Amino acid sequence: MSEPISNLHDLRNEIARLRIVKNEQEAAIKQHFSSPAAIIGTVFSGFGSQKGKGGFINTDDIISLVSRFVLPLVLNKTIFRSSNFIVKALVGLLSQSASGLINEKNLTSAWDKIRSLIPEKWINKNKTRKDYGIPPLSETY
Repeated sequence: MSEPISNLHDLRNEIARLRIVKNEQEAAIKQHFSSPAAIIGTVFSGFGSQKGKGGFINTDDIISLVSRFVLPLVLNKTIFRSSNFIVKALVGLLSQSASGLINEKNLTSAWDKIRSLIPEKWINKNKTRKDYGIPPLSETY
């Protein structure tokens, strides 16, 4: 713990210290949520990568479980819409076996490849101005 605040100078120093801490924490949070790949990594870091090391569910199992249900559903509702029962059953079996190949690393690498194809000028349209604590229309500006 820090020393108790006894005068105005101590109060101003503590406010300045807290602002620095706030800015550092904001930067860390922005880094964790800067891209979809970082968001996926942050969410899955809460689960842990192995059952024995702090996680109760393996992250590859989550992606595989979701893809086992979503992949056959999407294929049967879009591409094989007018197919018969046998074709839909075969698509379901094949897509469930193929869903074992889908995991977090494959998804993030695919997203990074797609993102690298997009020009940088389209991604960073909104550049924010740093806040130095002085209002832009003040007399001291």
